[in-house]
This record gives sequence, structure tokens and C-alpha cells, in this order.
Amino acid sequence: MLIVLGGLPGVGKTTIARALARRRGAAHLRIDSIEQAIIAPGMPAADMGPMGYGVACAVARDILSAGLEVVADCVNPIDAARQPWRRIAVECAVPIIEIRVVCSDVVEHRRRVEARQPDLVGHVLPRWEDVLSRRIDPWPQAHVLDAASVAPDQAVRTIEAWLPPDAHRSRAGTQGLSAAD
Repeated sequence: MLIVLGGLPGVGKTTIARALARRRGAAHLRIDSIEQAIIAPGMPAADMGPMGYGVACAVARDILSAGLEVVADCVNPIDAARQPWRRIAVECAVPIIEIRVVCSDVVEHRRRVEARQPDLVGHVLPRWEDVLSRRIDPWPQAHVLDAASVAPDQAVRTIEAWLPPDAHRSRAGTQGLSAAD
């Protein structure tokens, strides 16, 4: 299964993606980490273009081909960035679920953006003005998860409710779960 989380910076994607990947025993592919690794040797961030997404898609294809699940964590703002994920799912014959994570509480979203601290060496986080100026294409295929007032564990349960009934969860992903889960 390929689970793609997209949305503006600061909405909670990475927190949710990490929790979901941990619960399901899936690989967590974070575009920010991949892009930081590419620019760390000295490539200007302005030259990145779609390179980070291309690397992430190639890695996702390898992981899915090995029979493992992937949780992709990216802004995914335009349909051209979303199409490769769909192609990979078809090529690997796995289901895909697309999730747009939003934070409908503008005050909370701004607080999150302005309070964030980089967790990757050299990562320059966007300012609130940068977030507001991002172009986001309509995404009718996506489920919408409002992370404004939901805890990560509840977000994970919501996402799992959207998954197909036969969605694979690896043995690693079931460790530590209670009967209530």
C-alpha cells in the first residue's frame, strides 16, 4: 500500500506520517529529508525543482516492489507532483490512498509554522508569508484530514478507517498495539 500525505507546511503532516508509519511498520519517506540530503553538499536550494520528488518516487517504487508499505510525506501542491505517486502504485500493483492534511484553524496553523524548529541540519523552514503564498491545485481524489484539533493517534485511526479492508499491515506495525486499537 502507498499512503501519500500532502499539505501545506505546518499542518502536522510529518507528525502524523511518522505515527502512521510506526503503527503500520511502513517506510516513512519525507521529502524534506531527501531534499536536505541533496542540497547538503552545496547545491543551491533554488535549483532543487522536482528532484526531491523524483528521488522519493524511485525509493518508494523499490520499497513497494519489495512488498513493504510506504507512507509518503510531502507538500504535493500540484497535480504534476501527485501523478508519479499514482503511476508507481499502478506499476507496483498496490492500492494508493491520497490524504490532504489541512489545519482549518488559521491562528493555530500560523502558531505551528512560527513555532517550528528545524529537525534537519541546515533545513530552512518557510515563514508564514511563504506558506500563504503557496499554490495548491485542487485535489479531488484526496481524503481531507483536518489536523487543527486532532491528536496524531486519532489522525492515524481516521486514516486507517479510510484504508481498504484488505490493506496490509506488516507484523512490525502490530507490535505494541492494545486490543482497543
